[in-house]
Amino acid sequence: MSTPPSLDIGTVYSVSEVNRLARAALESSLGVCAVVGEISNLARPASGHVYFSLKDTDAQLRCAFFRQRQRGLDFRPENGDEVIAIGRVSLYEPRGDYQLIVDRLQMAGSGALQKRFEALRARLDKEGLFAMDRKREPPALPRRIGVVTSPSGAAIRDVLKVLARRFPAIPVRIYPSAVQGDAAAGELAAAFARIGERADVDVVIVARGGGSLEDLWPFNEEAVVRAIAACPIPVISGVGHETDVTLADLVADVRAPTPSGAAEIAVPDWRTFVERSRRAERHLATGLARRLERYAQRLDVAVRSVAAHSPTQILKLRRERLAVLDLRLGNALTGRLRSAADRTSRANERLTAASPRRLLDERRASLIGCEARLPGLIDTALAARSRRLAIAAKTLDTVSPLATLGRGYALVTDPSTGQVLRDAADVASGQALAIRLARGRLRAIADGTDE
Repeated sequence: MSTPPSLDIGTVYSVSEVNRLARAALESSLGVCAVVGEISNLARPASGHVYFSLKDTDAQLRCAFFRQRQRGLDFRPENGDEVIAIGRVSLYEPRGDYQLIVDRLQMAGSGALQKRFEALRARLDKEGLFAMDRKREPPALPRRIGVVTSPSGAAIRDVLKVLARRFPAIPVRIYPSAVQGDAAAGELAAAFARIGERADVDVVIVARGGGSLEDLWPFNEEAVVRAIAACPIPVISGVGHETDVTLADLVADVRAPTPSGAAEIAVPDWRTFVERSRRAERHLATGLARRLERYAQRLDVAVRSVAAHSPTQILKLRRERLAVLDLRLGNALTGRLRSAADRTSRANERLTAASPRRLLDERRASLIGCEARLPGLIDTALAARSRRLAIAAKTLDTVSPLATLGRGYALVTDPSTGQVLRDAADVASGQALAIRLARGRLRAIADGTDE
């Protein structure tokens, strides 16, 4: 067996010396540094110190956060928190553990934003910006709708698609604004300021698709929240998905779960208006029939009243009275026949002069006049009701989307996509066009465009 060669290894260190030199090298080379990572393996012994590991996708670092360094800490660290730890990298000599001695700890990323979100929410809520008594009800049928969003995002396409499906006759005005990034908050606030100055829409939709808390942060900026609160037009917020909540949602008059949901809230379905008009027509017909029945009953009462005061009835009463007088006259004549001969003659003359025949003729002539006027009065009443029905039908017709086409307007679409064409710049020469008229459709080819 050969003898191993001797090695010139120089100075030999003890384990304690190596760890002491390593600690000194670490502390002198790095100094104070800030490390970002996710907390794991967190432990809180009775001493009050906090021990944990900071990790990322590739590595982890042991950390010690001593009790005396925890003064002023405004949150309770937990596993899974993303934090920034500020301190000195060192080595625990008894075990040779490489660790970070933490001097200060703060939330990082979404945690810090969430903290800012809660603080601003509490302050604005205390001012009453989110109170329910300041919420306004959007109009049932707006004349024009304003949309604050990015003109190139998916949200505007969703909103316009829903508005066109539910009530295409209502015009839409887009107020373009960035919805993400550093400039978004200023542009959003400026858009709402322009809406307040122009006052040319009846309801405003602010829309953006879903995203992280950082992506949606412009809608949590105080300037944007106050601009929405100051807007004189009712605002419907359709920011993010249903689970996303922003301060813009809380301050808006109505919160929708998505941009499409905001568009559905902003306008009614035109089919509902058609059904309402049909119900109104049926109600009008029923009311008119009932009113005619009441007039017929009143006419019957009038006829019976005329019959009760007819000349025949009057003649009957006069005859009864005459019979009574005749009886009284006969009784008087029994004792006074001779002396009453002259009186009887005069009484007969008076009876002749007071004959009911003349009154009967007058009453008959009056009855004939009433019968002659009665058809005219009925025709006049029916004509008045017909005019009111025509006015109501015309009023209902004005809200029909087809009425716009009936006045000479046309709806031009791209036959390949069905998209409504609103700008000549979107049409190329030679492009096929589909034209919807009040009655029928036309197919055309564009031979050029003019601005």
